[in-house]
Amino acid sequence: ISVAAQLAGLHPQTLRQYDRLGLVTPTRVGGRNRLYSANDVARLREIADLSAQGLSLERIRRVLDLQEEVRVLRLRLEEFRRTQASTSLVVWRPNTRNR
Repeated sequence: ISVAAQLAGLHPQTLRQYDRLGLVTPTRVGGRNRLYSANDVARLREIADLSAQGLSLERIRRVLDLQEEVRVLRLRLEEFRRTQASTSLVVWRPNTRNR
């Protein structure tokens, strides 16, 4: 926790609170130890930025949820576009008038 807190510029107790609230979910190692990824640290920094802008923790949770929803929808849209591009229908009709 102390290393992740230092990297994110937060107090270790703040990280524990964010973990309890589900704002960040580090991997658990050995049952008690938390392992924070680079993505977790980036998320902690984003939470700190939103908090510094005056957002409550509940509003921060909502912003993060909406960002995740947008990310998922963009992935689905890209998948849909790839599918549409690969399933073009080509129709060929031989020229029967000249016979």
